[in-house]
Amino acid sequence: MSSDTDVSLSSYDEDQGSKLIRKAREAPFVPIGMAGFAAVVAYGLYRLKSRGSTKMSVHLLHMRVAAQGFVVGAMTLGMGCYLYEEFWEKPKS
Repeated sequence: MSSDTDVSLSSYDEDQGSKLIRKAREAPFVPIGMAGFAAVVAYGLYRLKSRGSTKMSVHLLHMRVAAQGFVVGAMTLGMGCYLYEEFWEKPKS
């Protein structure tokens, strides 16, 4: 194996933790969406016993929709910030 191949393959040796940190720096709304998703699911599971007369399937459906809504909202907000920085904040040259 040549040294050129070793150098090019070294970029693929990134573990999951450093990959998540790199992605978080590039797009900070991704980990915010992931954390919100986890929080909504945790709260939904916490409220599972006190759901009253609501069916289990309906409760889980509401929990899923709320979690997905949080992720989509975070991604939309992140994209809006990116578009603002890219197109409106830059000085025209």
